[in-house]
Amino acid sequence: MQKMSLLRYSLLVAAALVVAGCGSDGTLEVQIPSDGIAAAELESRFNAQIASVDDFQVHFDFEFEDRREESGITFRQHVVDDAGRTYKAAHYDHGTGIAVADVDGDGLLDIYFVNQVGDNELWRNLGDGRFENITDRAGVALGDRISVGASFADINNNGHPDLFVTTVMGGNALFLNDGEGNFTDISAEAGVDHVGHSSGAIFFDFNGNGLLDLFVTNVGEYTSDEIRTVRRDRTNEDLGEGTFTFRNAHEDAFSGHLYPERFETSILYRNLGDGRFEDVTEAMGLYYPEAFSGDAAAFDATGNGWPDLYLMNMQGHDVFFENQEGEGFVDRTMDYFPRSPWGAMGVAVFDHDENGLLDLFLTDMHSDMSVEVGPEHELHRPESIEWDEDFLRSEGRSIFGNAFFAQREPGSFEEIATRIGAQNYWPWGPSIGDLNANGYVDVFVASSMNFPFRYGINTVLLNNAGTGFMHSEFILGVEPRSGPMLAPWFTIDCSGEDRGHEICGGATASFSRWIQGVGELVVMGVMGSRSAVIFDVNGSGAQDIVTMEFGAQPQVLISDLPDRREVRWIQLDLEGVESNRDGLGARVRVHFGDRVVTRLHDGRSGYLSQSSMPLYVGLDTAESVDRIEVVWPSGQEDVLEGPIEINRTLRLVEGG
Repeated sequence: MQKMSLLRYSLLVAAALVVAGCGSDGTLEVQIPSDGIAAAELESRFNAQIASVDDFQVHFDFEFEDRREESGITFRQHVVDDAGRTYKAAHYDHGTGIAVADVDGDGLLDIYFVNQVGDNELWRNLGDGRFENITDRAGVALGDRISVGASFADINNNGHPDLFVTTVMGGNALFLNDGEGNFTDISAEAGVDHVGHSSGAIFFDFNGNGLLDLFVTNVGEYTSDEIRTVRRDRTNEDLGEGTFTFRNAHEDAFSGHLYPERFETSILYRNLGDGRFEDVTEAMGLYYPEAFSGDAAAFDATGNGWPDLYLMNMQGHDVFFENQEGEGFVDRTMDYFPRSPWGAMGVAVFDHDENGLLDLFLTDMHSDMSVEVGPEHELHRPESIEWDEDFLRSEGRSIFGNAFFAQREPGSFEEIATRIGAQNYWPWGPSIGDLNANGYVDVFVASSMNFPFRYGINTVLLNNAGTGFMHSEFILGVEPRSGPMLAPWFTIDCSGEDRGHEICGGATASFSRWIQGVGELVVMGVMGSRSAVIFDVNGSGAQDIVTMEFGAQPQVLISDLPDRREVRWIQLDLEGVESNRDGLGARVRVHFGDRVVTRLHDGRSGYLSQSSMPLYVGLDTAESVDRIEVVWPSGQEDVLEGPIEINRTLRLVEGG
């Protein structure tokens, strides 16, 4: 066992004994729920992972360390009241995304953090793991809106990553980049400023004309028309004076799928090539309002060379649309994915076993809200759930838990999540990378709930040489997190305006474990992640992890892999010519030694996020690359013969 993990675990157990106490100013701090750290759960998971090390077929002797303070990043995500002091089981608590791109062309990847209350922030990479806040200069704060997701992509093929941001009833935003990291809002003239309960957004070229089209998912109406104005410092003290306005969430938001009048269809925008888009959802056969959709994935699932669309439903069965050679889409769900997770939230597409075919990994958050389980059941699908078909409305087609659809032959998928160790608890979305630089794709799953739930751990699935996944978050130092396990969630005055609040013992009190008090209480909630992105933060050659925390500051988890052994890798920066400039949709095969690894360049980087960054391939012990093959979205096939020098980034230009 590694010393750092043992130290963190010891500190965690000590911290778990603290339920309530006084802050530095004498105010009473109350943790909700009182057993929120769940030390027993973490101890069980910790021990189970240590006991599994003999089953690892891949390198795992390295760790991550949170170096946010050294990075200079001070961003803090702030939540709306309905995810805090007036908590409701509504979609506000799904949080926000995080995306990366080289916005100023200096060769370093910059980070865009998305917020609910206060500014979104763009942090410029200075090199060596340090960043500076350039939000004001860049003009991408959107501080007057509740933002949700972010996607970087080059919409006009000029070589600069542009930015699209989704919001809750504030109007979505599209920013054009001048190449130096200065952005201009073109949302209205582009025709993409939809006002709704938008969530994830992906760019892909559905009709093969070399321009990136845009698909925006809409969850459904989970807020009412009632507008609430609150002091910014009531819920988020460090925001200072001023007010913030948001729509109250429905008390029954989690049952929204039962009300057809609350449905909102997702939108497909076709890129017209002059900075404008048109809504072609119905014309292309994608009109499907019944899905409460938070995200989607575009990939060629049928093997015909055209990107299909997998639309997730967080409260019901998913929908798969087959691309009809750019002329439209047809619902082929029952032919390819007749069963799917009931509460699908996040998605990743990758080849997990090096058979050259792309697999589909879906995380299911909402099924895990159906029944409370202990740590001994967190890696298994629920044996039973408390909801009946009157609530599920899924025609008996639901999977309760994550799903992993392995592609066995072109267009043929087998669901194997439990068999390969791809189950976990409270997952939002997966981010994929090669954490030990051995060529196999690993997965980080942002997994948690915050106030008023107990602590939930982030999950690291280390690919065990294509045979399955090994749960590794404790082994790799990701859990227990090195920072505080608790954070102030909000302050209430039980002797004043909040005396009726249930925490103060009001008539609506329903959580017996909550500590009732008189006077001012600082309510503490557990920490938790919502999204993440994997990339080489500090230029070491190894992949690191940056998380989007809900109601807190991010984690900047830096890998010490280069300190443990020599890291061999190559990065591929694709530049389309006939295809879209980003090369989104390209499939790459890298040959080294006796192995061939396949990568899909789709930009997917985590829940609610799409990034613009090179493809990273770890090379294990290989001293060179023998061959690189690229199949571009246009159908053009390029081959680069080796030997190819490693430990560098190659720009691959279509046709040349």
